[in-house]
Amino acid sequence: MLVDKTTLQDISIFHKDEIQSVFYRLNHTKTNGGREHLRLILSKPLSNIADIEDAQQTVQTLLQVQDKFPLSITNGTLMVIENFLETGTDAYPAQPNVLNSLVYKIISSSDYSITKYSTEHYVTFIKDMEKIANLLKTTTKSKQIKDWCHTITQLLQRPAMQTILAWEEGKKLWPAEVLWLGGYIKKHFKQQTLQLIDIFNQLDAYKSLAMACVKHSLVFPTIKNISEPYLKVEGLYHLLLEVPISYDVELKRDKNFMFLTGANMAGKSTFIKSVGICIYLAHIGMGVPASNMKLSLFDGLLTNIQVEDNLIRGESYFFNEVQRIKRTVEKIRDGKKWIILIDELFKGTNVQDAMKCSLAVIDGLQKTENALYVLSTHLYEIAEPLLKYTNIDFRYFETNVENDQLVFSYKLQKGVSNDRIGYLILKREGIVSMLETLK
Repeated sequence: MLVDKTTLQDISIFHKDEIQSVFYRLNHTKTNGGREHLRLILSKPLSNIADIEDAQQTVQTLLQVQDKFPLSITNGTLMVIENFLETGTDAYPAQPNVLNSLVYKIISSSDYSITKYSTEHYVTFIKDMEKIANLLKTTTKSKQIKDWCHTITQLLQRPAMQTILAWEEGKKLWPAEVLWLGGYIKKHFKQQTLQLIDIFNQLDAYKSLAMACVKHSLVFPTIKNISEPYLKVEGLYHLLLEVPISYDVELKRDKNFMFLTGANMAGKSTFIKSVGICIYLAHIGMGVPASNMKLSLFDGLLTNIQVEDNLIRGESYFFNEVQRIKRTVEKIRDGKKWIILIDELFKGTNVQDAMKCSLAVIDGLQKTENALYVLSTHLYEIAEPLLKYTNIDFRYFETNVENDQLVFSYKLQKGVSNDRIGYLILKREGIVSMLETLK
């Protein structure tokens, strides 16, 4: 599925303040490498059903065995091994024995200490990698996990690795064994070691996704490779909210355009971002924040939510809004299946201009049958000329005023909102009375 940086930012997959990102919410990795692999997974949504389903199987397998997963390998373990591979040491004896190992230990005491400390961690790492392969290879349908297990098994077939695996747990290494293993790792098994570390980091990343599924009660969606764009979500909620409200959404060819209205703070932006996050996570093979979800495989996701001006280029807010719409139109002309999310169209110009521009855009977009749209606006006046289109689904978020206080239900209703609460907010915040006292 095609996305761009703007879309990733709009739906907060990544955020300059990381705590406000989806990445932060899903990150339960315990290694630096795992964290980077998780970032990579979240950066590249998948484009075919087979890859998505295999990613789902990978997460589900790790979900099933997470309580049995070896815990001895830590970020520190991997850092020790990686540093050792890059650290220069005095040459080890070609064939370590009791005598030359003792001499090395005395003459090159610092290098011996580093080697001993590193090889002890290495033995733990190798033994746990074997345990991981044995645990996973008989309990998964995931091709990715099977490939990892096959690679681990093949690498550990080396006689030196078999020697390590034959050692009893907690064995104290003799100096000759320390130097033999240190030399073997550096001279004959460096790239293979890095390969094993990379596999563990990838497992760490997917295990993080499995843990997130449990923590946030995420469910795996059903994705079908059908010719028409389709989306049906029950119990959809925003992943980043501590106490979210859930929604039911259905978009399909004959009702492919949701026209969303409601007052400021009523929930429009949150809803739109919820839809985007759910679709995006589905396309990386991850569980989604909903109780049930069925959708078509989408070719692309584009958003128009947090447009900014560019002072350096001399580009106004409105100009960049126009450019974003232009890019959207260019994309959806390819006939592929797109999901388009637009929040508060044309905020950067006057009301009359915004109404004219918005109507022109909606008139054009609603004609396409290959895309689904969710578009929010505060311009409820443009709803009337759009009523002639049977494929537009009019929805709104209700706002009530009780004792001069705003009450938001955050419920998605059928119809069009004409709520106007800007002045009330200004008054509630004390700004009106402050202005009255100015001299």
